[in-house]
Amino acid sequence: MLISLDHVIVPARDRRVSAQRLATILGVPWGDANIGPFTAVYVSDSLTLDFDQWPEPIPVMHYRFHVSDDTFDAMLQRLQAENIAFRSTPHGVTDRQVNHHGGGRLLYWNEPDGHVWEILTKSYARQHTNSVR
Repeated sequence: MLISLDHVIVPARDRRVSAQRLATILGVPWGDANIGPFTAVYVSDSLTLDFDQWPEPIPVMHYRFHVSDDTFDAMLQRLQAENIAFRSTPHGVTDRQVNHHGGGRLLYWNEPDGHVWEILTKSYARQHTNSVR
């Protein structure tokens, strides 16, 4: 059986605002979830991000999306059009630069609750994996 991640809970101060912002950047649909008190971002046919209203302090998480070159270009244009600060490293200076680590392209931005979002065209997480026995 192929294993895939179905959904992830994303803590937020304002679940609707955070979900709408991410869906706009990703270029995907969003709305009230079919179950529970969540606002869903429908990333793909197999993955939903369920934004949940949490009291402060919000735990800061890191989320990474592996995308095609065309999708990367479209998302970069949306980040620029929305004037959302982005950077070439996970933390640090907002340099509005694209990183070319590992032969692909990647960049990072923060969600208002502090979460770090990343898009990349070549997964560096998969370069040195071993098979599960």
